[in-house]
This record gives sequence, C-alpha cells and structure tokens, in this order.
Amino acid sequence: MSGRLLRALAGLSVAGAVHAAINVALLRRPPADPPPVRRPVTVVVPARDEEEQIGGCLAALLDQRGVPDLRVVVVDDGSTDRTADVVAAVPDPRIRLVRATPPPPGWLGKPHACATGAAEAGDADVLVFVDADVRLFPDGVAGAVAVLDRHGLDLVSPWPRPVAHGAAERLVQPLAPWLWATTLPLRLAERAGHPSLAAANGQFLVLRRRAYDRAGGHAAVRGEVLEDIALLRAVKRAGGRGVPVDGSRLAACRMYDGWPALRDGYAKSLWAAVGGTPAGSVAAAAGLTAVWVVPALAALRGSRAGVVGWLAGAAGRAVVAAATGSRIWPDALAHPLSVLLLDVLVARSVAGHRRGTLTWRDRRLPAAGAQPVR
Repeated sequence: MSGRLLRALAGLSVAGAVHAAINVALLRRPPADPPPVRRPVTVVVPARDEEEQIGGCLAALLDQRGVPDLRVVVVDDGSTDRTADVVAAVPDPRIRLVRATPPPPGWLGKPHACATGAAEAGDADVLVFVDADVRLFPDGVAGAVAVLDRHGLDLVSPWPRPVAHGAAERLVQPLAPWLWATTLPLRLAERAGHPSLAAANGQFLVLRRRAYDRAGGHAAVRGEVLEDIALLRAVKRAGGRGVPVDGSRLAACRMYDGWPALRDGYAKSLWAAVGGTPAGSVAAAAGLTAVWVVPALAALRGSRAGVVGWLAGAAGRAVVAAATGSRIWPDALAHPLSVLLLDVLVARSVAGHRRGTLTWRDRRLPAAGAQPVR
C-alpha cells in the first residue's frame, strides 16, 4: 500500500474521532432531575419467549418516578414459554396483557406486536416502546420525555447503556453507538427532514402519539427488519423530528447473552444496515475495514501513519464509550478487532439473507426478493 493512501486512511480515522467528539459534546442529555410527566404515557413491551426477562423489565417499569398516569401494555407475540404467565402474575392494575394474532402477510413479528400494543394505548399522549431485555432506571421515562419536550422533538431514541460480558459482547456491542456518533451529524440529523439522516434503537423509543399516528405507525414499517430506523424515517417523512439521545442514565440493556445469541441476533438484520440493501452493508463494512483496520495492520509493521490511524480509532471509540456507558480501556485499543468481527457478522448476514436461511425466535425471515413467511 502506498504511503499516500495510508496517510489518507489515517486522516479519515482522525476525522472520525474528531467528529465523534463533537457529537458527544452535542448529544442531547436528560436532566438530572426531570419534571413530572403531566399527561398519559403508555409503555408497549413486545415479548416473544421472554420468560426470563419480562419480570425484571416490568419491575423496572412499575418503579418509574414522575409518571403518575403510566400504563404498560405487554404484547405476547406467540410465546411458547411462560411469558404470559409471568405477566399475568404481576399484581398491578397498570399492566395489561394482550395476545397478538399471527402477523398478517407482509408483516414481520416485532412491527406487528408493536402495532398491536399501540392500538391498545387508549388516550396516551406519549408512546414508549421498550424491549423485554431493557432495564429502565427510575427516571427513565420522565427523563426521556423531558428531552422530547425541552427540544421540541417528536421522537427520541435514548441509547441504553450496553451491558457486555465476555470478549465477543465487549467487542461488538459498543459498535452501534460508535457508528452513529462517528458518521451521523447529530444536529443536522435533528433539524433536517431527510430520512437518510437517521439512527435509532428499538430497545427504547419514545415519541408523541400524534407523530406516531401521522407517520402511519408500525404499519408504515410492517416489513422492515430494522423497524426502529424505519419508524424514525417515517416520522421524518411526515414532517417530524427525531434523533438518538443519551440513554446511559436512563436504561441499561444486555442485548445478547454470549456469542451464539449475538451471532444469530445480528445475522437477522445486518444485511439491511445501510439503505436496506446487502450491497450497501457490504460496501459499508469494506469502508470501515479500510479506515479502522488497515492502519492498525500497518502500525504493526512500523508505520507511523498507521499508528496515528490506530490510536485515533481507539480515541474515538473511547470518547463514545465514556459518553454511552461502555467499558473504555483496554477495549478501545481492540477497535480493529471489533471491526473485523463486524465484517464476519455482515458476511454471515448477507449470505443467510440471500439463501433464505435467516431465522429469529423460530420465525423464518424473508429471503432476498421474497415476502415474509408466516
């Protein structure tokens, strides 16, 4: 590789770190003591085979402060375990258990479950979507609504603090917030209505009911594997504003438990990570590898430009980790390994999508060019 190209790649790594630091400084954060929410709030929890997780999720939701008119709708999405029994055993009138019907043709399971829950939200002014593996802190809902109101937004995506154990989780789980912090201009994404400027995390979404309805709700994203980003884009197309915000003080989530769950969980969606196309995801993975892996390899051979690129990548990863609650050191130094592991996951996801072999929660996902199979 020519020295000029290597210096260019190292320069891009430095630029990424600087941009990440700027975004971290601009990141919307909840107040330390959020004001009470004086309007109805409904939390929708889509749950499929979440017997081990749903009890802890509900306990955290029922412990919310400053939300006197709080209701929780748990949508049992065809569970084959004791998920519904665990929910029914919680003695709190604020909780309602709803059993989802099988998804109609063209619908994926999670969008259908979320739409089912939203339809049961009554007169809620604010809708909150929370996955069963998320643990909200006591000010989680009030803090997110405070950000929504203070900045006149229609949707906020508070990024939960990632809980990661073991090498695979620690290498991969912090990559999502690092990616949007490094590549997405947050203030422009917040103000601009262009749907392409969007990042969201379906683990924890908070939005105004009128914005949700105006965007078409989850019906507008019925067949989307990445329904969270698609929903934000729908809100933007309908004239709304939304953006990821700091959720490290509002919630925590261990998304996947160990390598097998992580591998299969990312396989279902990484093929659609960029523009909803396998080609876009492969191109993005190649670009990430060029900027954040190649300089590190050159550094091992004594290249000073490579060292600069490697350390810049580690610095950008550390800055984002500090802002989002991830472990900083020594994990940030292994950032090139994280990107290489992401390459493996993208390749597996694209191959599975093309072959039509991807499944999640015992449901087959649609192959390339096919309609969802239920």
